[in-house]
Amino acid sequence: MDSVTRATLCAGRGIVGNADQGGRRQVTIIAQQAWQGAVSDLGVQVEPGARRANLLVSGISLQQTRGRTLLIGGCQLLIRGETRPCERMDEAQEGLCVALGREWRGGVFAEVLDDGEIEVGASVQWSSKSAT
Repeated sequence: MDSVTRATLCAGRGIVGNADQGGRRQVTIIAQQAWQGAVSDLGVQVEPGARRANLLVSGISLQQTRGRTLLIGGCQLLIRGETRPCERMDEAQEGLCVALGREWRGGVFAEVLDDGEIEVGASVQWSSKSAT
């Protein structure tokens, strides 16, 4: 996982240049507050990159958001479901898999609905439109 400040999204595919393209799991997203809760439960500091998610967002909750549309900058991402943490989390920190397994702390996976650019600091909010 390489940290970048800008990425290009392609509708129906995901992040341009990402290894996984297409399908329902085009982009994975974690919420900073949920991540902090998980590592706080463990009493350790672990960088969010250990989660191996594509995007880290703040200021919103991702819990129970299947079917909602998230707006990041000018791009729409349809939340398809919860990303369940795997045993690789415990390679980064013992107990992290269990800590992330509660309350959607492991994040969500989404489908990209339109092409566009996103960057660090872009606005993040829920769409008021119903999912299609």
